[in-house]
Amino acid sequence: MKKDSGNVDLVVSLNGVKLHRFEPSNREIWTVVGKENEHWLDPDLEYCSCENYYYDAMEKGKQCYHMKAVRAAKEQNKVEIVRFEDSEFPNFMYALVQDLM
Repeated sequence: MKKDSGNVDLVVSLNGVKLHRFEPSNREIWTVVGKENEHWLDPDLEYCSCENYYYDAMEKGKQCYHMKAVRAAKEQNKVEIVRFEDSEFPNFMYALVQDLM
C-alpha cells in the first residue's frame, strides 16, 4: 500500500496525468505516464490498460496506482490538459493502440 502511495505522489508531482482533449467534439482520452510506460484509462468506468488492472481490479477489487493517480491529480488540480484537433484523433488512437502491442 505504501509503495502505491509513493508511485501516486511521484506521478502527480511529475505531471504524469494527462487529459487529451479533442476539439471541437470534446472527446477525452486519459493517460498516465508511469515508471516505465504510458497507460490509458477511463476513470468513469474505472478501467486502466495496465497489467495490474487485471490482477488487482478484476480479481481483488482494488484500484491500480494509475487510477489512484488520476483521482489525486484531479483533487490537486494537477491534470495536464493537452488539446488536439478532432482531425488528429485517428492518428492518436492508432499510436495508442500500437503502444499497447
